[in-house]
Amino acid sequence: MPATLAPPADSVYSVSRLNREARILLEGGLPLLWVMGEISNFSQPSSGHWYFTLKDAQAQVRCAMFRNRNQGLGLRPQNGMQVQARVRVSLYEPRGEFQLIAEQMQPAGEGALRLAFEALKARLAAEGLFDASLKRPLPAYPHSIGVITSPTGAALRDILHVLNRRYPLAQVVLYPVPVQGVDAAPQIVQALQLAGERAECDVLILARGGGSLEDLWAFNEEIVARAVRACPLPVVSGVGHEIDFTIADFVADLRAPTPSAAAESVVPDGSDLLRRFDQSQQRLSTLARHRLERAGTRLNQLEHRLAQCHPEQRLQRQRQRLDESEMRLQRAVGYRLESAGHRLAGARTRLWAERPHLRLKHAQERLERIRHALDSSIDRRLIERSRQLAALGRALAAVSPLGTLERGYAIVRRVADQRVVQDAAQAPVGTRLRVRLHHGQLTCQVEDVSDT
Repeated sequence: MPATLAPPADSVYSVSRLNREARILLEGGLPLLWVMGEISNFSQPSSGHWYFTLKDAQAQVRCAMFRNRNQGLGLRPQNGMQVQARVRVSLYEPRGEFQLIAEQMQPAGEGALRLAFEALKARLAAEGLFDASLKRPLPAYPHSIGVITSPTGAALRDILHVLNRRYPLAQVVLYPVPVQGVDAAPQIVQALQLAGERAECDVLILARGGGSLEDLWAFNEEIVARAVRACPLPVVSGVGHEIDFTIADFVADLRAPTPSAAAESVVPDGSDLLRRFDQSQQRLSTLARHRLERAGTRLNQLEHRLAQCHPEQRLQRQRQRLDESEMRLQRAVGYRLESAGHRLAGARTRLWAERPHLRLKHAQERLERIRHALDSSIDRRLIERSRQLAALGRALAAVSPLGTLERGYAIVRRVADQRVVQDAAQAPVGTRLRVRLHHGQLTCQVEDVSDT
C-alpha cells in the first residue's frame, strides 16, 4: 500500500476557519442586494432581533434583522407577508449556514401601497388638509348634483336610483372619468376643476364601487386630494365599501361609506319633506283661522265703537232730548191751562153767586187779557223752543258727514282694507277705491297719482 502524502500543517483549515473565511468572502464579494420573497418561520426572541425565512416557489433562505435595524421600521412582519428586503449576503459561522442580514424592509405589492398611503395621509394631515374647520356644509335642498364617476359603473346606477327615489326634483350632472388606471387621477382632477369653473351644481359626489387598494389608488393620489380641497363646491366622497378608506375620504367635506350612502347624504328624504309640508300647512291653517277669529272680534268691537260715535246716533239722542223737552213744555202748558180753568170756574161760580155784572165784565176783560198773555207766552215759548231745535239741527248738520256729502264732497276708502284715504300716497296706481257720495257709492281704480 503506497504511503499517503501528508498535507502541510499550515494548509489544513479548521471548520471554524473555513466558515469564517467563507463568510468574509461572501460579504466582501457581493454588494447590498434587494431580495423579494414571502416571510415564514418568523420569530422574535427577547433580544429584539428578528429571524425568519424568505422563500419563493423554488427556494428559500434564512434571514436575520438585528434590533438596531428593525427599531422604528414601522412594519411588523407576519408569516405569509410579501416583502422586499435590502440585504447583505453572509454566513452563520457556528452552523455554517448561508443567510441574509436585512438592513431595510418594506412590504411588496399592496403592502408598499399601504405604506405610501399612510405616509401621504400623515403628511397631508400635518398640513391641515383634513381639519374639520375646512369642511363645508352641504346644501339642505340642492337643485343640481354633480357626479364624478365612471359612466358605465354600478356606482352611477346606485346613485341615480337613490336620488330618483328620495329627491327626484334635483338635476344630475355627470362628469365621466375613469376610476382606475394611470389616467384616472389626472382626469378626476380635471373633472373637479371643470365642475368648479362651471358652478352649475350645488354639491359634488366623487364615487366608485369597491375594489382592492390598488384598484382604488386613483383616489389616494396627492393631486386628487389637493383638487378636492381646492374645489369651490362641497364634495362628498363615496368610494368603495364601508371598510375602504381613501385619502379623498379624509379631505372631502363629507365621507360616505358607499356611493348609495353618498347620494342619500346630499339630498333630503322626499317623503319626510311631504310629511313636514303637511304639518306646516296644518299649523299655518290653524294660525290663520285664529288670526281671522281675533280680527273678526276686533272688527266687531270697532264697529260697535263706531256706531256709538256715529253722527246719526248723536242726532237720535238730540232728537230724543228735543222730544222730552217738548213733552215737558206740553205738560207745563197743560198744567197752567188747567190751573187757569180751575180759577176761571171758581170765579164764574163766585160771579154767578154775586151776579155782579160789572165785575163780571171786568173779569171777562181781565180773563181775555190773561188768555191773550197766556197764548202769547205759549207762542213765545214754542217759538223759542223751535229756534233752539233749529239751532241744534243746524249745529248737528254742520258736523254731520251727510251734510258734507250733500255739498258735493265724498268719502274715499280702499277696497282692500276699508281705510279712509286722506293722502294720494295712500292710493298708488292700481288701487281699488270705494267712493261714498250723497246718493250711492262708486267703485273705482286709480290710474294716475299726483301731489297737487
